[in-house]
Amino acid sequence: MSFTQTPSQTHDVVVVGGGLVGKAAALLLSQARLSVALLAQPAAAAPGAGADEWDARIYSLSASSQALFERMRVWQAVDPARVCPVYDMEVFGDERGTLHFSAYQAAVPQLAWIAESSNLERALDAALRFSPQVQWIDARAEALDVDAAAASVRLSDGKTLRASLVVGADGAHSWVRSTAGLDGSVRPYEQLGVVCNFRAERPHRDTAFQWFHDGEIIALLPLPDQHVSLVWSAADAHAKQLLGLDPKDLAERVGTFSRSELGALTPVSARAQGFPLVLAHARRLIAPRVALVGDAAHVVHPLAGQGMNLGLRDVAALGDALAGRESFRDCGDAAVLRRYERARKEDIGSMAFTTDGLHKLFSASSPLAKFVRNAGLDSVNMLPFVKKFLIGRALG
Repeated sequence: MSFTQTPSQTHDVVVVGGGLVGKAAALLLSQARLSVALLAQPAAAAPGAGADEWDARIYSLSASSQALFERMRVWQAVDPARVCPVYDMEVFGDERGTLHFSAYQAAVPQLAWIAESSNLERALDAALRFSPQVQWIDARAEALDVDAAAASVRLSDGKTLRASLVVGADGAHSWVRSTAGLDGSVRPYEQLGVVCNFRAERPHRDTAFQWFHDGEIIALLPLPDQHVSLVWSAADAHAKQLLGLDPKDLAERVGTFSRSELGALTPVSARAQGFPLVLAHARRLIAPRVALVGDAAHVVHPLAGQGMNLGLRDVAALGDALAGRESFRDCGDAAVLRRYERARKEDIGSMAFTTDGLHKLFSASSPLAKFVRNAGLDSVNMLPFVKKFLIGRALG
């Protein structure tokens, strides 16, 4: 198929997808002096610093993600009043097993940063607006054609974008992935991630808490001013019950399951939200003149809070592959894309294997499985070098 009869624009890269990963990819590549077309919209307006309402989309950012934002000169523009460091993490098994991670003991500045998606997106949007290398395009991609010289993307407004490379950053239901023939496996966990924000009665001490209970996982992540963000990985039927609760009733339920660790919880979200949990990965990360990043390439269980970090490490690796290419190779050269795919294989595979294995272990209901997981927590807790290794992997 050919789109040559429609009005066309030429770029080095077309990024399809306007979430955090897509915008980060567009910005990083533009800073490498590549011409980038970004099919996205700016972030919607969100409450300013000091407001009680908090974005339901909260991310735990690793050191590698912070480093990427600093490299792009975005971290300095993130509103610090709405970001919280994590200095400790407390993990509680479904019996007596416990595990404590400490930034101090691991000799790192912090274990993670907790930030709202809207806070990060606004900082990215501001940087993108100042980049002459980026063209924002508010149109939907409808068709993709690839030849030896370039890729062409036909838009819903009738225009065509021609580029050396198309980056699919369009999420778990990626159009780019499907159109490029890269669809792989999807395995539902038959769980929903229930998210909601609260204000805690007692200080959280910049600590992230996680409880395992009857195959479900309840996490409370610290936010500024004694706020916490709930991520409850619950079985479908139970999750629907939780989503149907009044926020005050949900707060009481969370307090019960979290053993009132933070005292009474006061809702600051109008309503809880839910999203399906799956394990998914593309058949490959690349196709001719196409590269996938973020959820378009892989989706893992959120129990380790590493999904966004994996996606941002994709962006960094793709940027490195393009920046390091030989002068005679363009951005979509097959050898360049293979370097990107090889650079990401181990990290993605390891994280998917680890999170899926932990989910299976803590979902098993047999007495033996309960003994193994709780004894395992206690054993790891007594091995500082193992904890330091695990922290290093989480930091990226």
